[in-house]
Amino acid sequence: MRTSQIAPPPRLLMGPGPISADPRVLRAMSASLLGQFDPAMTALMTETQGLYREVFRTRNEATLLIDGTSRAGIEAVLVSLLEPGDKVLVPIFGRFGHLLVEIAERCGAEVHTLETEWGQVFPASAIEDAVRTVRPKLLAVVQGDTSTTMNQPLEELGAIAAKHGALLYTDATASLGGNDLYVDEWRIDAATAGLQKCLAGPSGSSPLTLSDRAVEVIGARRHVEAGIADGTAGRGTRIRSNYFDLAMILDYWGEQRLNHHTEATSMLYAARECASLLVEEGMDAAVARHRLHGAAMAAGIEGLGLTLFGDQTHRMHNVLAVTIPDGIDADAARAAMLDDFGIEIGTSFGPLHGKVWRIGTMGYNARRDAVLLTLAALEQVLRAGGVDVVTGGGVGAAREHYEGAGEGASDGAGQVGAAGQEGAADGAAAAVAGAAR
Repeated sequence: MRTSQIAPPPRLLMGPGPISADPRVLRAMSASLLGQFDPAMTALMTETQGLYREVFRTRNEATLLIDGTSRAGIEAVLVSLLEPGDKVLVPIFGRFGHLLVEIAERCGAEVHTLETEWGQVFPASAIEDAVRTVRPKLLAVVQGDTSTTMNQPLEELGAIAAKHGALLYTDATASLGGNDLYVDEWRIDAATAGLQKCLAGPSGSSPLTLSDRAVEVIGARRHVEAGIADGTAGRGTRIRSNYFDLAMILDYWGEQRLNHHTEATSMLYAARECASLLVEEGMDAAVARHRLHGAAMAAGIEGLGLTLFGDQTHRMHNVLAVTIPDGIDADAARAAMLDDFGIEIGTSFGPLHGKVWRIGTMGYNARRDAVLLTLAALEQVLRAGGVDVVTGGGVGAAREHYEGAGEGASDGAGQVGAAGQEGAADGAAAAVAGAAR
């Protein structure tokens, strides 16, 4: 059977992730493969570790990549830190808090939860009260939960955890690169992320960083596979996963280079390029870019006469939730965005399913043309669906926000230029331009 070369349809991915990858990242992934112990390969691994220390704002030696999606990083941390019977406290304010609970339960941990209404976050005092009561080994918190678009403040939680003898882990999959995260300053013991959000890459690699306290806990459970024994005896309770055993993975990424798995070379290239883009731009500038374009999108949504969901003082910079207007077929509208304009926006989960759409402005798509194009297309889809929207209100309000942000701010300084999204923007821009006239 003859098959043709793969040809995905052009898309502008403006949902909660994945997003359209930066062309530099895609080009990096096409580079030649190297053997896993080639000096050039191990040098790239070391360089990538250094870049992610800057991205996480940490000096942690144990900063590396887990081969797999962002969930792989989450599971690696939890299965390596938690032994059966250990107490874990998980504050839940969206779907991904529930995910932390499930993974911790699979580790055999005794899981305690604290819940709040979706669209809200927790005050530090409420979390400290729960930590004082539960006395957990680990406080596991999502920073930015895309299911609700909320950003949980973390600044005080590291000190709270340390005060009560706990470690602090945060899932920063959706927040790193677009929202402030200071691993060392905030005393975070473990943090994981993914490439497919603000890091402007594809899903498939999970950056991770561990404090010395976390490394000590993991090291107390270190075992080495019999086939590559290095003469050291196993210690403590064996970590329940081989693939996600951070004690062995730390040996692989450390000076010993003790073999664990074959590194996913093309994903290493992608992860390295994602971090390089952010470091070149500067972390403060990257966060400011996401803040600018996220706020412009929010202004445009309100300019159309629509309502934003949740506590806007604690919304992530890079994703927002729009209350679906009455009288419109929500799924049909999303399909029209995709079919007519090549733009993807997201639905939601659980109690918010069918109630909100989620729109992301992150990574390579945190830029002016992507914001304005999405708003123009959304206006046409809403109008066709019978919703009474303000003509030109979305694009107009977003443009006013850019103008008010100051000279030069509207170009999206940093890693993305004026060329715009490759592939999707050509057809979609022309279609929207014609419809919006």
